[in-house]
Amino acid sequence: MAKRGQDIGQQCRLIAEDAARGVFGKVYLLMGDEPYYPDMVCKAIMDNCLQDYEKDFNETVCYGPDVTPAQIVTAARRFPMMADRQLIVVKEAQGLKGIEELTAYTSDPLESTVLVLLFHKASLDKRRALYKSIQKNGIIVDSPAIRDYEISNWIINYYTGRGLRIEPRAAALLGESAGTDLSLIAAETDKLLKNLPEGVRDVSVEDIEKNVGISRQFSIFELTRELSYRNAAKALRIAGHLGSAAKFAMPPAVSALYTHFYRILRYESALMQNPGMSEGERAAVLGVNPYFLREYDAAARNYPIKSTMSVISMLADYDYLGKGGDGGAATPDELLVELTARILSA
Repeated sequence: MAKRGQDIGQQCRLIAEDAARGVFGKVYLLMGDEPYYPDMVCKAIMDNCLQDYEKDFNETVCYGPDVTPAQIVTAARRFPMMADRQLIVVKEAQGLKGIEELTAYTSDPLESTVLVLLFHKASLDKRRALYKSIQKNGIIVDSPAIRDYEISNWIINYYTGRGLRIEPRAAALLGESAGTDLSLIAAETDKLLKNLPEGVRDVSVEDIEKNVGISRQFSIFELTRELSYRNAAKALRIAGHLGSAAKFAMPPAVSALYTHFYRILRYESALMQNPGMSEGERAAVLGVNPYFLREYDAAARNYPIKSTMSVISMLADYDYLGKGGDGGAATPDELLVELTARILSA
């Protein structure tokens, strides 16, 4: 049986492997801000818990807002009909009124019932008796939201888990397109796999451009790169193209730039404290693949700490302007070009 406490991805893979082998817990609490892993585990349980001919009498799928704890407990205490187990799945469990009443069952669950409580972008209070009883007698998947700066490494690890190798720049480009929506990344990967030539396991930037429909030439990822190297002409051209795109919005662009320059500031501070850091230590400080160290070394040279702090300060101003602040008649593309020019002169 999969144990609690592993890395969330590893934990969920082990639970899915257990399910495929017919090994199940008595109660599952699947929750967290990121729904990808809870949904994945729920699907693995539903796909493997019962044979198709057993489902009519032994599978109950309901939604939290539509049932009561008493109904769930009554169903959970039934015995399966002509099967080894029964499955009860409560989706949108965060909408179940009086959910704590389930503690009466989860404190002493039946061996022949598999009860799944699936929360969507929500969590159960860990201080409550229900959580503690499931922690003792069941399995908990707590899926935290992925931060923007973590997404590239998550994609690289995800691709590795699927037997693929993705270039770090390709991972960054996919992350820019999909954001931190793990389900979207998984869907884009499925689409990519259908279009890759048979036997090809290496994924390049060109593969992402072709199959995901995003161009690295005019992406916020390329803008931060050109800013790092202070390539003014390229940075301004990318900013003009990005800002004039139909779906462009200033706040996400400012957020990405802030993340980038905050990393630079953190990197510079760490280098001041420990100039002899190894490559691995430097990459860990940044939270990036070592492939990108060359860019951040250049950025640290091109933007001393005082300049980096100045850029971060102006980003706060442009965040205000981009959200409808006193920007006058400036259009989003004009704001982005103006911001880019000011960063280059910092």
